Order: sequence, then structure tokens, then C-alpha cells
Amino acid sequence: MSVNYRNIVKLILLIVAVIITQTSCKAASTEPVSKEEFLLDTICSISIYEMKDGDGNVAAQKNKDKAEKIIDDAFELCRNLESKLSRTKADSDVGRINSSGGEWTEVSPETMELIQKGLEYSELSGGDFDISVGGVTELWDFHAAEGEARLPDERELAEAVKHVGFANIETEGNNVRLKDPDAKIDLGGIAKGYIGDKMCEALKEEGVTSGIINLGGNVICIGSKPGGEDFSIGVETPYSDRTEIAGKVGVTDKTLVTSGVYERKMEVDGKVYHHILDTKTGYPVDTDVSGVTLITDTGRSADIDALSTICLIKGPEEGMKLIEGMNGIEAVFILKDGSVKKTDGASFEEE
Repeated sequence: MSVNYRNIVKLILLIVAVIITQTSCKAASTEPVSKEEFLLDTICSISIYEMKDGDGNVAAQKNKDKAEKIIDDAFELCRNLESKLSRTKADSDVGRINSSGGEWTEVSPETMELIQKGLEYSELSGGDFDISVGGVTELWDFHAAEGEARLPDERELAEAVKHVGFANIETEGNNVRLKDPDAKIDLGGIAKGYIGDKMCEALKEEGVTSGIINLGGNVICIGSKPGGEDFSIGVETPYSDRTEIAGKVGVTDKTLVTSGVYERKMEVDGKVYHHILDTKTGYPVDTDVSGVTLITDTGRSADIDALSTICLIKGPEEGMKLIEGMNGIEAVFILKDGSVKKTDGASFEEE
């Protein structure tokens, strides 16, 4: 029997082409549909890997238009919530409370929900974390151009500190008032986590089963990676300007929040000042901690947003004790000397 080698070669090439095509399609199907926008004073991104449709759980790339619409709607939700919760927007709920002169101000249900949660953590921390710190934070400009940063006036700062006290915040239904009209609310230490929770809810309601929301320091993982593997989330090395990671955390259906003294800072006369302020002095807190990362279930990003700041303020010993007394939360502390402390259940692998 004669053999037609030319036909055999053609058959081999066809088989190779089919294998390559199938491999490429498989790789493409695992790529997420992603978008990013500048919101909440940072780069925010959303990636959707898988979502439910009429055929069950499918790759987002197979219904890219729908996935992009879901992402766009989530970003719009973020903008809407920021417009209510921002201290720097005069017409926001918070802005109207602060300018009301102590009068009752009606706010949205979302703003009231977050104020109540902020009060809960203000009390838990003994006032170290205090959402009435707005009069102090507005005196610091951590966005000043290099070489133009200035410290607040000492007398103004001392006066502002006198009006910090979460007991000044009174609520009734959807109405809020400041019993001290010179007090001011700032929800910046908890709002990003709250907004992330709401965005996560919206994505899940639209059928997203695998995805990541990254709000710059606040990361929410919906489900796992396609195939069931954990998402691997990097924890930034302090002061590396997001160029290095100290380690990785493997998570499924978890949220992570990092608070660090390196996130927003300014230099004046050779000294660096960070944005996490002591509610008793008005100046940056003096702490042994460079950064704290907390990990818990999705839906609790607001909780660990506040708690990560509290842990940074209180330091590694008190902070670790606080977290170990709570259910379902793990912690990674990176100290100024470069050492790492973590809770027993934290799946943190140093680089």
C-alpha cells in the first residue's frame, strides 16, 4: 500500500491548528471583562470573569456587552454614593450636615446607614476612630503639589480638636444633627468599604459569580477564579509606591482592606506627615505599624475599613488583640522595621 506523505502532513497541520485554536479560545474565555475609572480619589477597577445567564454559569467574555453594562452601572452606583457621602462636596448629605449650623438635616437611607455604622466603630475604638473629625481633616491638604505642602495653623488645629466627639452626632429616623454646630462629620475612614459592599451587592444581583472589585486598598473578591482556584491578592510593600508586594493572600469570596501610613502623605521641612490623624492632637498618629491588611467575608468591607484604621492607630499588640476577639476576621500587620505579624488564620505568604 502506498503512503501519501503530503496528505499526512496536511492532516497533522490541521490537527495542530485545531489544538492551537481550542487552546486560544480556552485562554480567552478565562480572561475577564475589565474596566477602570478614577473615583474615590483613586484608580478603581472591576473585572468580571464569570456570570450566570440562560445557559447557567458562563465566561463573561461570551456576553461581553452585558458584562460591560454591569460594570458601568456599578461605577455609576459608586459615583452616586460618593455624591452623598463625600465631605468635600458642599451639596452632599455630609456637606449639608456640616454646614447646617447644628440644625436637623434629612439624609438618604444610605448616608444614615453609614453614619450609624461609623458611630458604632467610633464607640468601639474609644474615640480613636471618630467620624466627627471633619474639622481636623479639612485643615490638612495631602493633595498639595510637591514643595507646596504646609502644616495647619497650630491654633486652628487646637480649636478644631475641641469639637471632635462622636457624642455630638444625634440621629432620628433619616435626620441628623450636630449638637455642637462647630463639629463636622468625615466618613472617609469607612465610606470606601461601604461603597464597595454596595457595588458587590449590585454585581451579585446581576448574576456575577466570579469577579474582583478594586477600589485602591479595598479589594472585594466575588467567588473564586474560574476553575475554583483562590484569587491571589498582593499586599503592597509600604513606601514602594505600588511597585512591590510584601506577600500574597489567597482568597475566595472574601474582602480585603489595607490601611497604611504611606498611602497619603506629605513632606514639610524634611519631615513626612501621613493622613491617619490622632483625634486628640490633630496630628498624624505615632505608630509602630506601616500597614494593616484585614481579611473577611464579602459584604463586610465597611467593617474592616474602619477596623483596619483602628488597628493602625492602636498598634500591633492592641490591634491584634482586638481582631483575635472577633469572629471571621484575619489580620496582617507590617511593622516599620519590616517585620510581619499575622493572625493564625491569615493565608499570607511573604515574598
